Amino acid sequence: MEFAYSAKVEALREQVTDFVNNTVIPLEPVYQSQKPEIGPWDTPQIIEDLKNQARALGLWNLFLPGDRGAGLTNLEYAPLAEISGRSPWMAPEAMNCSAPDTGNMEILHHFATPEVRELWLPQLLDGKIRSVYSMTEPAVASSDANNISLRITEEGEGFRVKGRKWWSSGAMSPHCKVGIVMGLSDPDGERHKRHSMIVVPLDTPGVNILRSTSVFGFSDSGHGGHAEIEYDCWVPRDHLLGELHSGFAIGQARLGPGRIHHAMRLIGMAERAFDIMCDRAHNRFPFGKAIAEQGVFQDWVAEARIRIEQVRLLVLKTAWLMDTVGNRGAAVEISAIKVAAPHMAQWVIDRAIETCGGAGVSQDYPLAELYAQSRMLSIADGPDEVHKMKIARHELRRYAPGS
Repeated sequence: MEFAYSAKVEALREQVTDFVNNTVIPLEPVYQSQKPEIGPWDTPQIIEDLKNQARALGLWNLFLPGDRGAGLTNLEYAPLAEISGRSPWMAPEAMNCSAPDTGNMEILHHFATPEVRELWLPQLLDGKIRSVYSMTEPAVASSDANNISLRITEEGEGFRVKGRKWWSSGAMSPHCKVGIVMGLSDPDGERHKRHSMIVVPLDTPGVNILRSTSVFGFSDSGHGGHAEIEYDCWVPRDHLLGELHSGFAIGQARLGPGRIHHAMRLIGMAERAFDIMCDRAHNRFPFGKAIAEQGVFQDWVAEARIRIEQVRLLVLKTAWLMDTVGNRGAAVEISAIKVAAPHMAQWVIDRAIETCGGAGVSQDYPLAELYAQSRMLSIADGPDEVHKMKIARHELRRYAPGS
């Protein structure tokens, strides 16, 4: 395993670091001041301005391999996604690298029919529209994707899509125009071959956005918000993604890169909190000396650095495996970083909040929203318990009698 950055990646790291630290983060107060002037899930004008700057700098669609994107491998993209995590509600969208659009673009690129792909993918790649991913449902335990019950049934020259979803990321944005929906298409089929994925334009009659769902009280507008949606609509047959009943496999193909992108950004979130924590510790003087001189705080600093570096190395290894043996070959490591990265970020951000005292939970620092994001990511894309179960089963198979 060789994790040294190439000259190409090192140059991009310098560019992205400069853009995020010296352009994006200083404009966070502008972003916050513009949000009350528009709808709660609309995009502040400052994001559109930053998009133009990022595009001019060549910092655009960095996540997407091949000629449609920057042509980076997972390993090459990892340090760039990490840096964007320092401002997770601004930087990824400014560079057109935000969820759920990244995963949706990859699905459209690989599985959509040529007609549907060319209708939606260029607009997403150009940052003109947003998209929604509808998988989780309120009536079932969606941590087991086999429970998903929204029905996709053949009807005439297309499909009837009927059911209710929630935590449909991206749907609250007024710029959201198209969705990818996972549903049950063959209830009696064999396990993992019961579901399909289908493209649903949001202006289709019968698509009804019922409400938003907040994240610890935050709108999560950088994600385009999250919504509960009722579907009772018909779409043409060419809107099916891949083969009928192949939705589970497509979902796993989508979630692999999505999970590692989240893990990368979580490292950046933890590094931002670490910076705030260490800076604040030199400027607060409880009980006659700076917090930085307190032994317990020095233990936090050492522990935070150890945890960040451990997760970074695991993320890099996972990215390398995805590039060399594919998502299936990296399945255990993908699950491992899905557990490790949010826990690490929560721990570091929590210590940063404690260091800042009352200011740490206020709007004067980004720590409260960073914590909410990191805690949510212990549930999103599969809860920790599911991923631990997957890792344990893989490991125990190696010790089973006769293995």
